[in-house]
Amino acid sequence: MRRVEPAAALVGDIAVPGVKGLCQRAALLAAIADGVSEIRGFGHAADTDVALDAVRELGAGVSEPSPGTIRIEGVGLRGLRPPDHPIDCGNAGTLLRLLSGVLAGQEDRFVLTGDEQITSRPHERVAIPLRQMGAEVETTNGSAPVTITGGSLEPTSYVLPVASAQVKSAILLAGLFAHSGPTTVVEPVPTRDHTERMLTSLGVRVRREGSEISVWPVESIPPLDIDIPGDFSSAAPFLVGALLLVGSELRIHDVNLNPTRIGFLDVLERMGARTTVYDRRSSGGELVGSLGIRSSELTATTIESHEVPNVVDELPLFALAASMAHGISRVRGAEELRAKESDRIETTTEALRGLGAHVNAESDGFWVRGVPTRFKGGLVESRGDHRIAMLAGIAGVLSREGVEIDDPDCVAVSFPDFFELLDEVARRDFVPEES
Repeated sequence: MRRVEPAAALVGDIAVPGVKGLCQRAALLAAIADGVSEIRGFGHAADTDVALDAVRELGAGVSEPSPGTIRIEGVGLRGLRPPDHPIDCGNAGTLLRLLSGVLAGQEDRFVLTGDEQITSRPHERVAIPLRQMGAEVETTNGSAPVTITGGSLEPTSYVLPVASAQVKSAILLAGLFAHSGPTTVVEPVPTRDHTERMLTSLGVRVRREGSEISVWPVESIPPLDIDIPGDFSSAAPFLVGALLLVGSELRIHDVNLNPTRIGFLDVLERMGARTTVYDRRSSGGELVGSLGIRSSELTATTIESHEVPNVVDELPLFALAASMAHGISRVRGAEELRAKESDRIETTTEALRGLGAHVNAESDGFWVRGVPTRFKGGLVESRGDHRIAMLAGIAGVLSREGVEIDDPDCVAVSFPDFFELLDEVARRDFVPEES
């Protein structure tokens, strides 16, 4: 249990951990590269550390000569070897799905498993296209453990039934091992393109034409030399808190600004958020910059289904922002939230309604009637979901009486130092007014 007290404002300069998905992708590609890769700015968290554990168990050499700098000695494109036990992916669904694509091209048998949440999430959505390419993939009642017997793969063209960057990435990574090319994925709507950008930076032939993304097979992958920028999803809680607390002025440095990752920033700006982006640059094929945030009066908006893939991790925070905005906000077409670490439609609405917000669940999202005043406070059960625990932390600084959080340690999945950093920027030299 952890209690987060009210704050007057969020003020200061911070940096957040490296993009979780980039850390995981870099570790996987470094493991099958020729030579020694160096990954700087590696964001240590449960989901990223388990990726290092996985590639180490598959035969790659892993060291950390200085904090946040990871060196991985690759074993070559088809050099991964299975340990004598299942590879534990922990709570990292991204790792399990992307690693499935890499292992589909290895000539051996591998077993992937994870924690209780992972073993209840759907994995047939990755298994189906990998089988189509020629890999033998067995799931356990559609979920994990997943057994993969890889080998010679055929190129494929696959239409995603549901937009998913993880499924897309698994197929594209498997396409590296096809005996010819290209392997093509057709997206219903654009999703995060970290995999395509990283592959392109390594010299892999990647082409995007409209909704089709294609990759060509390779003989080898060069070692990586990459700096990982801060994760926008980790910056987002602080962004929302600073917008909603009058008098806040916060700067978040060196954040990934990939256009497919910052849809939430666009949503907040159309709600009236006062933000600035400065020090823009490119690094490793990714856009990077710093964010300046000042408190703002927000008005309601609606997030439609085509926007969901690029804001999906921030939808709980959108509900929080909407609950203190003017008017009625809605989210539509977000059924994917029900297949996350928790059923995030239910956990989000349950958490915020328990604090006094007017949030109502629907089958594919929720609607929120905003009231521009502080929450009373109360108890939030995180249900082991790191996004809900961080949501509760920001709700605590926005409350009048503070928020108690059950199982706050689950933030370690993506942001182990979240609460400590929140304490650093929270000004608490005030007494909240009663509404």
